[in-house]
Amino acid sequence: MKPKGRPKKRRLVKDDPKIIQFSPRGRPGRPDEAELAMEEFEAIRLADCLGLDQKKAARAMHISQQTFSRILKKAHKSMADALVNGKILKIRGGHYLISAHQKVIDKTFDKDPQAKQEQKEFGFI
Repeated sequence: MKPKGRPKKRRLVKDDPKIIQFSPRGRPGRPDEAELAMEEFEAIRLADCLGLDQKKAARAMHISQQTFSRILKKAHKSMADALVNGKILKIRGGHYLISAHQKVIDKTFDKDPQAKQEQKEFGFI
């Protein structure tokens, strides 16, 4: 059976995270897990760590601002669930491409010097 709707566009992520799991201390037994997709991790990095506005961050990931907003909202919800409920937070999965392994990016932005400059600022090229 074919999936319905438009195919999901891959999101551009700068690099794999150095740490892929955070575990709470002081909770007896085996805590539940919450999952953070790679594109959600990248949205947190761009918006919260680098302080980019949503429009610039969305452009860095090659997605629309509305999509970026949805991803960021879902990431905040997953992180809050893990922190408040003492769950293990695992970073994995998602629909993404690692920019370090992607050579097509340079060709895409040759026509737009401002976009290419932004890619350099965000550390993608």
